[in-house]
Amino acid sequence: MKILIIGTVGTGKTTLAKKLSKQYNIKYYEIDSIVHDDNNKIKRTSKQQDEIIEKINNNVNWIIEGVLRKNLYYLLELADKIIYLDISKKVRNRRILIRYIKQKLGLEQANYVPSLNMLKNMYKWSEKYDKNKHEIMQTLDKYKDKIEIIK
Repeated sequence: MKILIIGTVGTGKTTLAKKLSKQYNIKYYEIDSIVHDDNNKIKRTSKQQDEIIEKINNNVNWIIEGVLRKNLYYLLELADKIIYLDISKKVRNRRILIRYIKQKLGLEQANYVPSLNMLKNMYKWSEKYDKNKHEIMQTLDKYKDKIEIIK
């Protein structure tokens, strides 16, 4: 089973991926870690991202979670099941703040430096998502047979 979990920041993508990974013994991957080389602090090229995804897709089972970027829309084709987390803005905003506090207290690990600037960016990304939600909904309309929307 190849599962793609998508949504904006604060929707619970990583939490769900970890839970399903443990439940079904399937390795999960974060889109952010495919797009960014955290060790070298650089963004990978589209070609490098595609090569990583090709290696992942060679597995019979996988879970990939993250904010779906346009250059990665082909993941929708590769997935057997798409889970779209369409969580309310109020819940997302609360989760973003709680995550930030936990990271600052060292209770939760981050692949980035948890700063006030990053917190502001997360709120901006969440807001931008709301403005562009119709685009993703139109794209997902083609995959009705394999999508589950969780609100």
